Amino acid sequence: MLVSNIGYPRMGRERTLKKLLEGYWGRVLDEEGLLAGAARLEEAHWRQQVRLGVELVPVGDLSLYDHVLDTAVMFGLVPERFEKAGDGLSLYFAMARGGPNAPACAMRKWFNTNYHYIAPEWERKPVLVKNLPLQAYLRAKDTLNGNAKPVLLGPFTLIKLSKNAPEWRRALYELSPLYAQVLRELDAAGATWVQVDEPSLILDVTEEEAKALAAAYRKITEGLRGLKIMLQTYFGGLSQYARLMALPVDGLGLDFVHGYPENIANLERHGFPPDKWLGLGIVDGRNIWRTNLRQKLDLLHKVFPYVPATRIWLQPSCSLLHLPVSAADESHLPSALRQGIAFADERLTELRALARAVKEGETVVAAELAAADQAQRALAELSGRVVPAVRMRVSALKETDFQRTAPYAERRKLQSRRLALPLFPTTTIGSFPQTPEVRAARARRRRGEVSKEQYDAFIRGQIAEWVRIQEQLGLDVLVHGEFERNDMVEYFATRLQGFAVTSNAWVQSYGSRCVKPPILFGDVYRDTPLTLAEALYAQSLTPQPVKGILTGPVTMLNWSFVREDLESDQIAYQVALAIRDEIVDLEKAGLAIIQVDEPALREGLPLRTEERAPYLSWAVSAFRLATGGACPETQIHTHMCYVEFGDILEAIEAMDADVISIETARRGGFLEVFKRSAYHRDIGLGVYDVHSPRVPEVEDMERVIRQALDVFRPEQLWVNPDCGLKTRQQKEVAAALKRMVKAARRLRTEYRPD
Repeated sequence: MLVSNIGYPRMGRERTLKKLLEGYWGRVLDEEGLLAGAARLEEAHWRQQVRLGVELVPVGDLSLYDHVLDTAVMFGLVPERFEKAGDGLSLYFAMARGGPNAPACAMRKWFNTNYHYIAPEWERKPVLVKNLPLQAYLRAKDTLNGNAKPVLLGPFTLIKLSKNAPEWRRALYELSPLYAQVLRELDAAGATWVQVDEPSLILDVTEEEAKALAAAYRKITEGLRGLKIMLQTYFGGLSQYARLMALPVDGLGLDFVHGYPENIANLERHGFPPDKWLGLGIVDGRNIWRTNLRQKLDLLHKVFPYVPATRIWLQPSCSLLHLPVSAADESHLPSALRQGIAFADERLTELRALARAVKEGETVVAAELAAADQAQRALAELSGRVVPAVRMRVSALKETDFQRTAPYAERRKLQSRRLALPLFPTTTIGSFPQTPEVRAARARRRRGEVSKEQYDAFIRGQIAEWVRIQEQLGLDVLVHGEFERNDMVEYFATRLQGFAVTSNAWVQSYGSRCVKPPILFGDVYRDTPLTLAEALYAQSLTPQPVKGILTGPVTMLNWSFVREDLESDQIAYQVALAIRDEIVDLEKAGLAIIQVDEPALREGLPLRTEERAPYLSWAVSAFRLATGGACPETQIHTHMCYVEFGDILEAIEAMDADVISIETARRGGFLEVFKRSAYHRDIGLGVYDVHSPRVPEVEDMERVIRQALDVFRPEQLWVNPDCGLKTRQQKEVAAALKRMVKAARRLRTEYRPD
């Protein structure tokens, strides 16, 4: 039995890669410095995994932006609009972030996680430009003494994640010889194993696709002499298990955490090929609760009748990309909570303990087993884990608590009279640039170097400045700017009971962007206002409406590390009631518009179609519970980004929001969904991409609005950026918003009622 890892967190414990990238983009670091720094970080990650007991170390999993983008560039899937972007890193980052005259490639969610990938675009036939797994293997070969396992995104998943890919049979036909060449070159270089990631195999794979995939892999693996292939899946149970077990590969990696009990049932029903290795994903690569080692040993004993230990790799359930690096930095947490969590390094330590228990006997790891048992007990007894008043409030909910007091058509008339907004009203999503001064002020407050009064005065100064800027730019509905918020989830977690926040638990979201998910460990309730002071101050400075900005209950769950001892709907309803209380306070204080952001609604959607209805039911109910107490005259907005609308449009309607704002700037073809299913409420178009430094022209934004007018009535449309503006520079923001307002005003003149 070997200990294998599927992937390691890229950013590094101190977010080293983030600093390298932003130094390069800010022109304080040249290309040589970026690549040298990334190489040092990569080697440090290899050595750390070996120290923690990993015997098969993934190489090539560190990416300068995104591994899907890496694969697209490797196979020459470069859209024509980037032909003047240069080559090398200039081209690579132009595709990720946009170039002077070339919008960035689409950014989408990686399955049901908060990681964003860059969608490949097929405008030409793929060719092998460079063999990235080979380059990674050659870098690691001497360091790892034969333990290097190159990682490669598989052809089926590459096609499934692509935009405008050819018909899948043709795409597989075009990619197969290229993958074969990649593997032959690895074989010739002496690699013994390669990990080919095919997470799309846990989706609704058809029999026809499974047959075509078998034919493709026969071509891909033909002629290999010493190289073995571990076909790696994760995020769920394997679809088409019996057919895919027959693929001409040497091992199958299966997720026995998020794919349990389906994968164990498949194993018991169909067995496992005696000539293959099983990559057994046994510890959770996505959540942070310490593994119950005794339960996992029981699971192993269920597997052994079908797969001998000598043909098993113990692995995380998926890449550890989705976890922070080490829990050792979280000493400030309550002892019981600190003992109850495990990040990436601790997950690898758990794998080593399980392997030793099997190979040497459980007595060898008696201390580890006892510590895991104690951690489970301490977590169950943790203060705040169960709050009877919160449980009683949820259990007493009535059907009317999930409903607004008036239907949408009636609310729309009341809100229109109250707000008196022009056609194509302009607004932003909520946040404005978090400048170095803002971040420094927050850090000084955190260290106790300034008083609360001094810090609050600084925040009010930022709010006042940006209210003035918004008025000068001509925006119709203003926001306070969220300068007091480090993150849209973590900020609320610091003010709600039942959450804990970490010191250094950073996780990559996209590119250099990292988030620090809070830990939802106990029953959730609000014992003090969350946003009232800042929203009221902003509204006091202007006669124009100011939106209150809140994070919705589903996003609070999906972007946190969530407890596993309570059903998701019950947790969501607890959070929803806390948000509901805040909405009531904002409304009483006179705010006419309140936005409850749910960018992660789609993210939690089960990957299999037949499993989606229960999730959507409680997710929609949680939003309706949060907003159901608002008066009819109060306009409720919600914001969603990187959402596949075709999957959840009915659910979005059922949420009963008055206005939704959506990301559209990187999403071609989104209007087709709304053409097929008419949407009758107001909708805010994301007319430009906030994740790119490129400032689009007025005509670019106007074009987006005009396209939408083929589907929506003019009175339905709001105009806004596609997401918050916290990561952008002040000059970029001012220039882009000025053009956005101009585009809206042009159309307002054209479509003004007679």
